Amino acid sequence: MIIYTIGFTKKNAETFFSLINKSGADLLLDVRLNANSQLSGFAKKNDLPYFLYKLCDCQYIHAERVAPTKKLLTDYHKGVTSWEEYELIYQKLYQQRDMKDYFLDLVGSKDKVILLCSEATPERCHRRLLAEMLQKDLVDIEVKHL
Repeated sequence: MIIYTIGFTKKNAETFFSLINKSGADLLLDVRLNANSQLSGFAKKNDLPYFLYKLCDCQYIHAERVAPTKKLLTDYHKGVTSWEEYELIYQKLYQQRDMKDYFLDLVGSKDKVILLCSEATPERCHRRLLAEMLQKDLVDIEVKHL
């Protein structure tokens, strides 16, 4: 299985959907806590499934269970929590919420899946953490950042 990660910030719609289309993924898991963010109109929860289907023949699922808590996000953005602390807290959430089995239930037999979040790059984003933990826990997982 290939797990791709993508953020929509600093991408226009053409770039965003071209990357998804070129990946050949047939499922996009929206791992944002707030999938109706005003940051980008084309990436809103109510519109994204339509665009993905029409432009990329890709299914959409909002997987809020793998998103960080509101408190964790707020504390990190306010500088209360460092990135290193964020990683540790998110790793605990991964275990507590049984994210591995949840992911497997959502994905089924699909072999190319995209994890979507808003961050422009994966370095300091939970989508990367999630992908890496899944890669560690599952067999034959390749992670690619779009």
